[in-house]
Amino acid sequence: MNIGIPREVQADEHRVAVVPSTLERLRKAGFDILVESGAGARAEAKDGKYVEMGATIVPDARSLFEGSDVLLKINPPTEGEIALLRPGQTLISFINPADDGNRVQAIAQTGASVLAMDQVPRISRAQKLDALSALANIAGYRAVIEAAHHFGRFFAGQMTAAGKVPPARILVIGGGVAGLAAITAARGLGAIVRAFDTRLAVKEQVESLGAEFLVLDFEESGEGDGGYAKVMSDAFLEAERKLFAEQAIDVDIIVTTANIPGREAPKLITSGMVESMREGSVIVDLAAERGGNCSLTQPGEVVVHHGVTIIGWTDLPGRMPELSSRLYGNALAAMIEELGGADDWNIDLDNEVIRGSLVAHGGEVTWPPPAPSEPTQEKNYAKDFGERPQAEKTETAEATTEAAKSSPVGLVLSLIAAAALTICIGLWAPADFTMHFTVFVLACFVGWQLVWNVTPALHTPLMSITNAVSGIIILGGLLHLSVDSTTAAVVLGALAVFFATINIAGGFLVTRRMLAMFRK
Repeated sequence: MNIGIPREVQADEHRVAVVPSTLERLRKAGFDILVESGAGARAEAKDGKYVEMGATIVPDARSLFEGSDVLLKINPPTEGEIALLRPGQTLISFINPADDGNRVQAIAQTGASVLAMDQVPRISRAQKLDALSALANIAGYRAVIEAAHHFGRFFAGQMTAAGKVPPARILVIGGGVAGLAAITAARGLGAIVRAFDTRLAVKEQVESLGAEFLVLDFEESGEGDGGYAKVMSDAFLEAERKLFAEQAIDVDIIVTTANIPGREAPKLITSGMVESMREGSVIVDLAAERGGNCSLTQPGEVVVHHGVTIIGWTDLPGRMPELSSRLYGNALAAMIEELGGADDWNIDLDNEVIRGSLVAHGGEVTWPPPAPSEPTQEKNYAKDFGERPQAEKTETAEATTEAAKSSPVGLVLSLIAAAALTICIGLWAPADFTMHFTVFVLACFVGWQLVWNVTPALHTPLMSITNAVSGIIILGGLLHLSVDSTTAAVVLGALAVFFATINIAGGFLVTRRMLAMFRK
């Protein structure tokens, strides 16, 4: 099978779907790679680099589309590109199906299968395919860089012989991926950062990055589906704007990231707020593509109003084309692997990641996907590593008790068998065996109680305890190996040392990786 990488036709697009460094993963998946000439020129990826990695350069888009089984793009296909699609082909790209239903219908009529990278379900298993988060991370960082470029002072405060320079005060509206990236970048440059989000769940994340989280005294949750914010009530928005009006007077830079999928961006910064800001202040509107969070934002332009610079760039990730292309290409490679590679290529409608991303298949529009069936409570809590509420624990315990009551014969037989085994061991087993068996039973009981009664969220810290237990096992195994024992004892001792060593090494590895997540 052939994978085709066309050149993005938009004049202001500098990215490419796949950079040369990603081709190795695609080739390992069993594909031959076709690249349109000049596709990566604006992302620091010349044709020669693709050739060095085993790709074939194709002169034009028509030849590329005709020779490719799978097409990898960034932007939604244009009318000309849709006309080149054919039945049996697969297109993987950003599609934004909620924005243009006519385009989706036109794509479906070609008979090609289309997967939208912007529709990948936000579940743990699909994190490596989450291109939106990867690009939002870049946009948040780049927003701060653009603000620094237009701001007339240092971000960090300084005391010099020539005078004092106060630190910049920055307000970040939105605590999603882009907002957190903006906070990290601004704090790294030394600014004083405040942040606001309708979802109180992000409060700890914001504060862990060194920013102040602004809390609105209003009883309404902003949690929406898939981790996104939801549309808030008019009363909440009014209270929110009052908070922003107070902050606009005090801060130097505002970065807005409030965006709700499939809707126009909410207007959070009014012209009056802009006029209340000090001259030289900057607003960076990451929602400019959907109309902007500021009422004065001009998408794709930089405007100055009352001395305040309002940046409405819609291509912030594209302003770092090499990095954006590399991260997006990694997400595409993960999607290709999810589809089975060239040897096992399969658009599996039972795969929740594939089905959630599928926009068109077999000549029909398949978006939006059907609502997923509700998983069992145990699966939900196992997935989220959370503890079940007490009420559900009680219900489960009652159900278990009822199940036990419904089969008393099995319980009685089990108790009789256990008692008979214990009596036999006590009457006929050697004294040494009886002692070791008693210790073994007690160890099993204590270990079971130790692990079972720990909240699932604490299972990773439990590694330290399991390492200690494994250390005891290694000590016992070494004692067997260091004395004259039977062959069976030596073998068992060696196995105990081997498996306990694996457990200890794995425990330290997992612990180190967990601790690294909290280091700056």
